[in-house]
Amino acid sequence: MSDVSTATDPAVALDAAIEKGLSAPDRARAAEIAKSINVQDSQSVLAFGSNAQGKIASFADTILTQIRSKDAGHVGQVLSDLVVAVKGVNVDSLKSNDLASRIPFIGALIDSFKKFLARYEKLSVQIEKILGELESARMTLLKDITLLDSLHQKNMEYLKDLDIYIAAGQIKLEELRSKVLPEAQAKAQASADPLEAQKLQDLIQFISRFEKKIHDLKLSRMVAIQTVPQIRLIQSNNQVLVEKIQSSIMNTIPLWKNQIVIAITIFRQKRALEVQRKVTDTTNDLLEKNSQMLKDSTVGVAKENERGIVDIETLKKVNADLISTIEDVLKIQEDGKRKRGEAELELARMEAELKARLQDVRGAV
Repeated sequence: MSDVSTATDPAVALDAAIEKGLSAPDRARAAEIAKSINVQDSQSVLAFGSNAQGKIASFADTILTQIRSKDAGHVGQVLSDLVVAVKGVNVDSLKSNDLASRIPFIGALIDSFKKFLARYEKLSVQIEKILGELESARMTLLKDITLLDSLHQKNMEYLKDLDIYIAAGQIKLEELRSKVLPEAQAKAQASADPLEAQKLQDLIQFISRFEKKIHDLKLSRMVAIQTVPQIRLIQSNNQVLVEKIQSSIMNTIPLWKNQIVIAITIFRQKRALEVQRKVTDTTNDLLEKNSQMLKDSTVGVAKENERGIVDIETLKKVNADLISTIEDVLKIQEDGKRKRGEAELELARMEAELKARLQDVRGAV
C-alpha cells in the first residue's frame, strides 16, 4: 500500500486562513458539502467543485474578451488623429510669404490668408468628427468601468464558492485521514479477505485523488485572486483614457481654437501693417525714380543745347581723314607711273631680245 501524503505547513496555514475567512453560514454550507461526498462514488472527485471551477474558467474568458475588445488601441488612434489634425494648421505658414518678392504684393498676401482659412475650415470639420468619436469612446469606457465593477463582484462570489469547496474538502480529508482510513486499515489487517485489502487500496487512491482535486481548487482560487488586480488595472487604464479624452475635449481643443483665432487676428494686423508699409515704400520709390529721371532729363537737355551743329572734334577728324586720303591717292598714282615706266623698259628689252634670237635662227638656216 502507498502512504497518504499529509499537508505541508504552508498548505495548513492556507486552509486555516480560508476557513477563518468564512462566515458561520458558509462554514455550515462547507460541512454539508463535506457530508455529501460519497467515497464509494468514483465520479464524486471529478464532480467536486467543478461548478465553481467552471465559473472561474468562464469568467477568465470574459475578462480576456474585455482586454482584447476594450484596449486603448482605437482611442489611442483617435487621439493620434487629433494631434495630426491640430498640427495640420501650421500658423507659421502665415509667415512664409516673402511679400517683397511678390507682385502684386497685396494679392499674394490675401491669397496666403485665404489658403490658411480654407485649410483651417477643412480641418475644423475633421476635428469635430474626431471629437464625436472621442465622446463616443468616453461613454463606452465609462460603461466598461461599470461593467468591470460587476465583474469584480462576480469574481468575489466565485472566490467565495471556491473557499467553501476547499473548506469542505479539507473537512472531508480530515475525516478520511483521522477516522475512515484508520478503520479501513484495521479492518484489512484483521481480515484475511483480499477484498478488504482492495477496499483499503481504493480508499487510499480516493484520498490521493481528492487531495489533488483540492489542490486544483486552490490553483483556481489563485487565478480568481489574481483576477482582482487585473480587473482593477483595466479599470484604471479606462479611467486614465477617460481623463485624457475629457482633457482633450475640455482643454486642448478650445485652447487650440483660441490660439488659431489669436493667430488670425495678429495676422490681419500684420497684413494691414504690411499693406501700409508697402504703400509708403512704393510712394517713396516713385518719388525717388521720378526725381532721378527729372535730373537725368534736365542735364541731358542742357548738354545738348550747348553743343554746335557739328562738333569741332568731328571736323578735325574729317579734315585729317581727308588729308590722309589725298596723300594716299598721290602716292598710289606715283607708284603706278613708276611701275608703268619700268614695264615699258622691260617690254622693249624683251622685244629686242626676241628679234635677236629670230635673226640667229635665220642665219643658221
